[in-house]
Amino acid sequence: MREVPPVLIACAGCDAVLRVPRERMSEAPRCPRCHTPVFPGKPLELEASSFDRHLMRSELPLIVDFWAPWCAPCRMMAPHFEATARMFERQARFAKVNSDEERALSSRFDIRGIPTLIAWRDGRELSRQSGALDADRLQDWVRAAIGAP
Repeated sequence: MREVPPVLIACAGCDAVLRVPRERMSEAPRCPRCHTPVFPGKPLELEASSFDRHLMRSELPLIVDFWAPWCAPCRMMAPHFEATARMFERQARFAKVNSDEERALSSRFDIRGIPTLIAWRDGRELSRQSGALDADRLQDWVRAAIGAP
């Protein structure tokens, strides 16, 4: 019988690239290095120094919310984004990028307005959404972006 390869996922705590056996994805695996849960139940806060590791080295799609603390629509959407992250956390990695603090990332991805959501897989942009979404529309967008049921 052929062995199923593990899933590569960047750690939420130390950014190390982990090999998680597919049969353990439904469990609560932890990073062997920093002991952080692989699936923390909330979006990651990414910075320029860790962004590419999560974008290019993880096999899970990456969904990023580019936001700013002063943005009312961003704050309004934040609880919906967090709940959606919990719902899809084993199917996609969710992260937030503060566009005020990470101007280079905002420029790199041509962020013109916030909130802006971008979904990637294998470093390729799959979908982009500008403007706040309610919970139902956000979940529909995520399903369509990553091809989830």
